Order: sequence, then C-alpha cells, then structure tokens
Amino acid sequence: MARWIQAYLAITLAALLVGCGTTRRAPISDTPRPYPAARVPAEAPRASGSLAGTPGTPSPQQSYRSRWVATSWNDVPGWQDDQLQDAWNAWLQNCVRPGPLFAPLCKDVRQLMLGSDDDRRLWMMSHLQPYRVESLDGAVDGLLTSYYEPLFDASAQMRPGFEVPLYAPPDGLAEARRAGRPWFSRQDIDTNSQARDALRGREVAWLADPIDALVLHIQGSGRVRMAKPDGTTRVVRLAFAGSNEQPYQSVGRWLLDRGLIKDASWQGIKAWIVSTQQSNPRLVQEMLWSNPRYVFFREETRSAADADLGPRGAQGVPLTAGRSIAVDKDSIPYGTPVWLTSTGPNGNLQRLVFAQDTGSAILGAVRADYFAGTGAEAGDYAGRMKQGLRLWVLWPK
Repeated sequence: MARWIQAYLAITLAALLVGCGTTRRAPISDTPRPYPAARVPAEAPRASGSLAGTPGTPSPQQSYRSRWVATSWNDVPGWQDDQLQDAWNAWLQNCVRPGPLFAPLCKDVRQLMLGSDDDRRLWMMSHLQPYRVESLDGAVDGLLTSYYEPLFDASAQMRPGFEVPLYAPPDGLAEARRAGRPWFSRQDIDTNSQARDALRGREVAWLADPIDALVLHIQGSGRVRMAKPDGTTRVVRLAFAGSNEQPYQSVGRWLLDRGLIKDASWQGIKAWIVSTQQSNPRLVQEMLWSNPRYVFFREETRSAADADLGPRGAQGVPLTAGRSIAVDKDSIPYGTPVWLTSTGPNGNLQRLVFAQDTGSAILGAVRADYFAGTGAEAGDYAGRMKQGLRLWVLWPK
C-alpha cells in the first residue's frame, strides 16, 4: 500500500494534468526596478525549431508557433534580483552545444564565471535583446508545469518483487517508424504475444511497480539503483531511446472523464489509487492502459566528471535543476536563454533559465516544463507545479 502512495507522490507527470483544467492567469509584477533600456531592433527573430541558427532548419514561416515582441529590460520582471551563479553553471552546459547564434558569446560566458552578478547583468544587457513571447493571437499568459528525474530501486534480472520490465527498443521499431506507423500500444505490450516476443531479451532493468514504470515512461529518463550480488548497489542512468509513436493520453483526464475523481491534484489521484488498488485492481490496470504511449530506454554511460549532472535534454546537454526548461521546439529554439516569471500557490519564480529540452505534451507559445531535479523531493515539487507563466526570449543583438 505504501509503495503506491510513494509512487504517486513522486510522479510529476506534468503532462498528466495537461488538459485537466484551464490555464490560470498569474499576477505578474508590473513594477520592475528601473534601469537603462536596451536597444530595440526593428525586426524580431523567429524560432528555428532546432539549435538557434543551425543551417537547414525549417523556415520560421513554416515552423514557429510564437510571436516575439521586442521589449526593454525595464519590462522584464525581477530582472535585477536573480542570483545568477546557478544560471551561469547552466550556461556553461549550454555552451557545450550552443548553436551558431549563441556560440560567439561562450568565451565571455566562461570568463564571467569569476565575475559578479552585476557584471553578468551588464554584459547580458549589452549583448542580448529581450523579446516577450506571445501566442499568435497575442496572448501573453501561459502554463508552467514541472518535471524531474525519477530514482527507483531496480534489479538487473527478474526476481520476486521485481517483475516489471523496462525495455530497450525492439528490432521492429525502426521499421515501423520508416513505414510511418506506430508500434504496439501499452496494452498490446502487456498482452499481445507478438509484442512480447519482440521484446524478449530486451530488458534493461526490472522494477517493483508498474506505476514506477509509467513514471519513467512519462518523464522519459531516470536513474535506478541496481543491487549487486555482493550487496552493494550501482546507480544506473536510463536515457530515452525511442517510443512506440503512439499518442500520449492523460491518465488524469481519463479519471476525470469517468467521474472517478473530482480532484485532479496529486492528493486526489493518490487517494483514488490507494483505495482502488485493493478493491478493483483491474480498473487501475485500465487506467494505465488508457495511455498507449510507451517509452524505451538505453543505459547512458557518463564520465566520472559529469556522473552527477542532470539527464541530457533534447539539446544534447545535461539539464540543470531550477535552470533548465522544456519548451515547444517550434516556438523557442534549443539553447536559448529565457527569462521566466511565474507566480502562484507553488511559489514565485523570476529567473534566468535555458530552453534545453522538449516533451510531447509541451506545446504552444507560452508553455514550459521546469526541471526540478532528481529524486523524491524534486518529484513532490514537480507534481504540485501547475500555474501561470510569462516568458521573455533573450536573443543576441
């Protein structure tokens, strides 16, 4: 019983709640501190859909989902108050794969690691132009959710208590993708003999709980503690290696639509799971199957120097807790510095972050998923985060 509680408290699954309610308007501050306005270029840049400035990316007219409106630094709430040391560590990661437009700034970024926050702010104001991100119809308010890197106990072999597999991609997955068709659904993978045969021998780890597996599928990556025969443990990082290309469906939405819960908060979902697992485990299984999307994993090898860094996002660099966000790649290019403001019941955020990841449920102009870190505490924070958002892209002049 306690395992189910722990699992669902740990699930952020920000995407699970997408569509479960309307976006709230956050009371964004309108009184930032006064300081000199930056130059406002006549024409705003557009999102590239990949690393900013990478040749061969789709044209803005075909790919962008947002409108960028040039503003002054005076219009960026909380600009003078952020503690930038953590942000600068994230910027150093950004410079591992910055894209052509931001690469020329990386020499200064490295030198400013030893600078003060005032030095960093002055440098940003002289080199970057803020653009307020809007939807194509001019809406400035959006939605902030959060995600994290799960950490679960696991086994390298199936054994009593660890009977839920995580799989590497099956051989037929690439062929299905080339043919433009999805692979077997989540329910098929549990029940269809052809799907099960294709996955036999592809297990990368065994978990104790199917809910833990669903968490990893929705988060897309995580860490597992593997017990060794000598009693020691080895922490293994599992990275996203593909999916069955089935559409993501919100299990929270599934519960609401059937009148099984009225409270779509984590407390409400947790209470339903706990009460239903004993009385009607089949219904819990139907909830799991309501999301046909299934994710496959690979073990990610890290050097000793970066073993403790976050998972790699879609940009290809390790994420930084509290400084990395997932965005709609057709709204904001990977590697872009972004000023994020969000005010609501789960905290007030006004800070520099970086667009370093994406997600199947992260769609729209003013939409972000905030990386909270690794483990249960980060999972609890991420699971509660759902509040209003405004964004400013910080673009090279």
